[in-house]
Amino acid sequence: MAVSFIFNHLFFVFVFFFLLVFRFVYSNLWVPWRIQSHFKRLRVTGPRYRIFTGNSSEVSRLTTEAKAKPIPSGDNPHEFVHRVAPHYHKWSRVYGKTFLYWFGSKPVVATSDPRLIREALTTSGSFDRIGHNPLSKLLYAQGLPGLRGDQWAFHRRIAIQAFTMDKVKRWVPQMVTSTMMLMEKWEEMRNGEEEIELEVHREIHNLSADMLSRTAFGNCVEEGKQIFSLQERMMRLFYLVRWSIYIPGFRFFPSKTNREIWRIEKQIRGSIQKLIKNNKTTAAEKSGTLLQAFISPYTKPNGQEEKLGIEEVIDECKTFYFAAKETTGDLMTWVLVLLAMHQEWQNIAREEVIRVVGPTGLPTPDIVQDLKTLGMIINETLRLYPPAMTLNRDTLRRAKLGNLEIPAGTQLYLSVIAMHHDKETWGDDAEEFNPRRFEDTRKESALLVPFGLGPRTCVGQNLGMVEAKTVLATILRHYSFRLSPSYAHAPVLFVTLQPQNGAHLLFTRISS
Repeated sequence: MAVSFIFNHLFFVFVFFFLLVFRFVYSNLWVPWRIQSHFKRLRVTGPRYRIFTGNSSEVSRLTTEAKAKPIPSGDNPHEFVHRVAPHYHKWSRVYGKTFLYWFGSKPVVATSDPRLIREALTTSGSFDRIGHNPLSKLLYAQGLPGLRGDQWAFHRRIAIQAFTMDKVKRWVPQMVTSTMMLMEKWEEMRNGEEEIELEVHREIHNLSADMLSRTAFGNCVEEGKQIFSLQERMMRLFYLVRWSIYIPGFRFFPSKTNREIWRIEKQIRGSIQKLIKNNKTTAAEKSGTLLQAFISPYTKPNGQEEKLGIEEVIDECKTFYFAAKETTGDLMTWVLVLLAMHQEWQNIAREEVIRVVGPTGLPTPDIVQDLKTLGMIINETLRLYPPAMTLNRDTLRRAKLGNLEIPAGTQLYLSVIAMHHDKETWGDDAEEFNPRRFEDTRKESALLVPFGLGPRTCVGQNLGMVEAKTVLATILRHYSFRLSPSYAHAPVLFVTLQPQNGAHLLFTRISS
């Protein structure tokens, strides 16, 4: 009987290890070989697959090397795809615009083909947002960008009613107030000197935090800015774990990074919950805040109401803090840098602002849309320096993409930055700053995708565009600016596209 017990025990141990080995071989050898063979028949190749890591270690190495190399002063400053997307830049030159690489044992089809990108973003049911690993997901929480299916559709209905153009226009006076307060601070810093040097990336992000805090919570500005500060720290932790191969269960391990993530996450949720419960604004102010829009119910066509719970409101506020502040702040920074580089366009934009708002006026909700040239400049900035350089999608079921059969589980790496700089798409001047290309608005809708396309199009794009126009028009009317000798052009990917060394500009006050 003892022999039988030992035999049975050994048998189960053998079966257990056999299943482990089988699963390992299947997931890490058989499936990658089958996927590679499938795409090879479609003439889509790529770098060699490596067990465990795939090509992720090479991506990390190329990224580190690219960050360490400055753009030579004599080169075209806008020719920088090799610096911010080095793995796509390198492999696309070897394997073509569309190729296959590996993140661990996960297949990734990378492309900058505009036809394939549009199809992937507009085809419903086959491609959706990829899931982040459980640690990095805390940055977005369970807000709109991280949801799928019915829950995503429900949250999107609420978000759309929060960001209608009518609501966004009502926030313009707060935007102007925040911008004028910032310029008053600049005047104090200038202290009578002809010029003042400012690191505008930090200044603009602080301005964005102030404006969005007023937008979200009315008069609870300082509390809102504190949450922005916490989210910024969370973003830096998110960057550390974003591209790491997640080990199941590691999120529960009390490592230094994990403990910091848990602590900040608890503070953020507690702060937002406190603001929701103890908002001190008047009834009139509440009706116009983003928080109130998130709390308000959505009425279905059949008359039934649906609304977000408190935890869901907190998740959407977290998403808003990250997406609105980071992307819009980066956009406005790059517009200022580009206008400092291209003085002729700065003068053209200023002339339009003075003509539209008047020599002593300020932007108002009704005239922001009349700043057509400034809109062209913003679009060209979004083309050359899109805050979200890539869009990633997961293949939910076997699907057709162009002439390619994409197996379920394959991720798509849609390189917006490479498509926006592609000479076949935009012409020989693709890597030059030329806002006139957007005089034809049809090109904007066909080829410019900084806010995405299709059902996943960013619901906050109205807010971003109005905020950018309002702030930039106010600055242009009061200041001229140029690059500081200390400015070093070094775009870098840090969750969004940012200036690695800051953006140092020299500002001169314009007499009214």
